[in-house]
Amino acid sequence: MKSIKYVLVFSLPITVNIAFQSEGWLSYLPVYVFFILVPFLELILPLRWTTNEASENALNRHAKYYNYLLYTLVIVQWCFVAYFLNAQNSSPDANTWWGRVVSMGLMCGIIGINVGHELGHRNKRFEQFLGEVLLLSSLENHFLPYHNRGHHTNVGTHSDPATARKNEPVYIFWFRSQIGSYFQAWQIELTRMQIMGKAKFSFANKMVIYSLSHLLLLLIIWQIFDLTALLAFIAAAIIGILLLETVNYIEHYGLKRRLKENGRYELVKRKHSWNSNHILGRLILFELSRHSEHHYKPDKPYQLLHSDPEAPIMPTGYPGMMLLSFVPPLFFRVMNGKVERALSA
Repeated sequence: MKSIKYVLVFSLPITVNIAFQSEGWLSYLPVYVFFILVPFLELILPLRWTTNEASENALNRHAKYYNYLLYTLVIVQWCFVAYFLNAQNSSPDANTWWGRVVSMGLMCGIIGINVGHELGHRNKRFEQFLGEVLLLSSLENHFLPYHNRGHHTNVGTHSDPATARKNEPVYIFWFRSQIGSYFQAWQIELTRMQIMGKAKFSFANKMVIYSLSHLLLLLIIWQIFDLTALLAFIAAAIIGILLLETVNYIEHYGLKRRLKENGRYELVKRKHSWNSNHILGRLILFELSRHSEHHYKPDKPYQLLHSDPEAPIMPTGYPGMMLLSFVPPLFFRVMNGKVERALSA
């Protein structure tokens, strides 16, 4: 059961499939499930966790299963992208069109970016490539160089655009984080080219490859389908990106690393990321909500992540916290006191 539980993520493509075949408000079905039903259930379900839910040896014996689950989602994601694009001419009204775009956007964020993030942390080039393929479905490939070599290094400091500052509204953070991370990704790759002795804009520069891949994909969609399908895909990708940035916002809101007397920041600790042990969010997002442990040990596969008493805890799961962040005064009222307690611990 400890391995089977992660198939809960397939509830997303199932509800998106229903949305694609429906009209009117039913085309928003995934929104109702993941942002109304799931937050409600996480409020009433008991919050239980242990630091050793299963031994690492036991989990590693089934490592292939956990990996194949991720690989399968690469195929699922791109099948739904094709399905979505092919169905653009069948939307009877604007409400249905937007419902399907939002539903696809949830897949771009939850599967395209989140699973792409998990694979992007792997050491095998094949798995990293699959992560790149997933991120391409959300036009968010710059995430990989920035996240792995920028965010994980600078988290909890003003050098990291994806660390939300105390009293910073999420709507401002969206732009600061997305734009800042994009430029940092270019800086990281240009520095890498300089170290390698390569031309700045050679094909060894991942940002060059990613930029060309994005342009080629958009051109293919336009040529095979039409302008409506292209705009729908871009809109879905933007929704996925906004989901990513909202998650970034709640994961590190207000948490700062201490600047030492020697001018260096303290090492990244579990207390520099918000944690959530709410079971539904954990399973749907492949343990992303155990974010404190992920930052403490970034190379750990998702099934090995556990919770730790040092990690500051969110009052609810990711979906509920995301909704709360959309009302900044209420979010600040709930979280600012927790931020102070976390930093003083």
